[in-house]
Amino acid sequence: MFTTSDLAETASLVGEPARAAMLMALMDGRALTAGELARAAGVTPQTASGHLARMSAAGLLAVHCQGRHHYHRLASPAVARMLESIIEVSQGEPGRPRRAIVTGPRDAAMRAARTCYDHLAGQLGVRLADSLAARGHVELSPEGGAVTDAGIAFFRDFGLGLDAAPGSGKRVFCRPCVDWSERRLHVGGTIGAALAAHCFALGWIRRNERSRTITVTPAGERGFRDTFGA
Repeated sequence: MFTTSDLAETASLVGEPARAAMLMALMDGRALTAGELARAAGVTPQTASGHLARMSAAGLLAVHCQGRHHYHRLASPAVARMLESIIEVSQGEPGRPRRAIVTGPRDAAMRAARTCYDHLAGQLGVRLADSLAARGHVELSPEGGAVTDAGIAFFRDFGLGLDAAPGSGKRVFCRPCVDWSERRLHVGGTIGAALAAHCFALGWIRRNERSRTITVTPAGERGFRDTFGA
C-alpha cells in the first residue's frame, strides 16, 4: 500500500545529483555497467556501487548479469515516465552539456555487425531483434525470451529447421543477450544461432578474416530489408 514515506524515499533517491545523473544516462534504453555509470555521474566506482544498490533495492533499476558483467537498466517504463515528468517540470538548464558515454568497441566495423559466439550482434543484431519483436515473432526482456507461435511459423517459412521443441535440450531456445556496443538486446540461444547460420548459408553475410566482424553482402542488404524490414 502506498504511503507518503514511499514517495519521500523515491524522491530522495532521484534527487541526489549522482544518482540523477546515472538515471539520466539510462534514459536512452541502454544497459550500462557500474563503471560506465560512475563516469557518467563523476563519482568513484565504490560510490557508484552504493548508489546502484540503493536504487536497485528501491525498484528503480534492474540488473542483468551476463558472465562476469553486471548491466544496469531502468527497471520499467514507469520509471522512465517518472523521470520524463520530472524533467518536464524542472525544465533544466538550457544548453547544459551532458557527459558522453562511450560503450563497446570504437571500431566501426565491430559496432556495425559481428558475431557474439554463434549469433548475430552489433547494430545488425539489434535491428533484427527489434524487427522480430515488433512483428510479434519473439518476446524479449532482460529476464528472458520466447518465440511466439507466429514466430515459429515465420522461422520455418524462412527455412530454419525447428524440429526440436522450444526449450528442449541443454541450451535455452531463445535467450536475450545484452549487446556489448549497443547495450540493447539481441537474440541468442538456439534460435539466434540458427538464424545466424542460415544467413551465412544464404550468403547474406560473410565472415572477415581474423575478426569477429561480418560483412553484409548486397544480397543480404536486400534480404534483411525484404524479410525483416531491417
